[in-house]
Amino acid sequence: MLLPTLRQLQYLKLLAEHGSFSRAANAAHVTQPTLSAGVAELEKVLGAPVVDRGRAGVILTPVGEEAVNRASDILAQAEDLVQAARSAGQPLSGRFRLGVIPTIAPFLLPRTLPALRLQFPRLRLFLREDMTARLVSSLKSGGLDAALIALPYDLQGIDFARVATDPFYAIAPANHRIAGLKTVTPDDLGEDDLILLEDGHCMRDHALSACSLDTPRASGAEGGFAATSLHTLVQMVGSGLGVSLLPGVAVDAGLTQTAPVVVRPMTAGSPSREIVVAWRAGSSRGAEARLLAEALRNA
Repeated sequence: MLLPTLRQLQYLKLLAEHGSFSRAANAAHVTQPTLSAGVAELEKVLGAPVVDRGRAGVILTPVGEEAVNRASDILAQAEDLVQAARSAGQPLSGRFRLGVIPTIAPFLLPRTLPALRLQFPRLRLFLREDMTARLVSSLKSGGLDAALIALPYDLQGIDFARVATDPFYAIAPANHRIAGLKTVTPDDLGEDDLILLEDGHCMRDHALSACSLDTPRASGAEGGFAATSLHTLVQMVGSGLGVSLLPGVAVDAGLTQTAPVVVRPMTAGSPSREIVVAWRAGSSRGAEARLLAEALRNA
């Protein structure tokens, strides 16, 4: 039985991503006729068209969509093989694509990257900051080798190794009543508006869970305020718009020092999130991802 080549599958994947033969050819660093011929050969192998060619651009057929889904996994495994061979005997050397969520990247990485460079001088780290859902999707499709994210989160098909437990702190305007408390419970935040990050940030769900809320007593819940970043969130709290929770990595990094706010730890058994390094289950770079988690844990 004649099988598709990796090159043909790569052409189809690029065609699906870019939506035109010319842009896909540029991305593949080949001429348009070469890419078109490769896709045509793939259609002969499969016995069915994979794209509809029209004035509106390229549209995948049902067979094409199924082929792209399967091609993503096949190409990811092939790339894993190449990277594993290149780094054999030299873990965490060469290119390593790491995704990081925005509520971790600016606070943990500046503290840990210098030590990581010293320990693995041949490592070429490519960083991508994005929200958890998109990072996990990229892990599964082979677009990333690992991702630094926070749990709890549904990680079906994903393996992970723990880096740190990150406790939540209560944050309120400087003149708030919690200023007189040593530790804080969710009830101590009273009826104040709970300012959260906008939808899409997993820390929004973590904060709601920490306060035992299914639907937020939150500005932003019904047309009020919601922050786009932790930096903005701190400034909003400092302006008296409400209260919030901050992860320990942000507090330790000095984020609250630029606004008139008070920060208090939560009570014993307080809510927290787990910072982990995650990777696609079965990835040949899994051992390196575990090594990365250990290095970050000890940095």
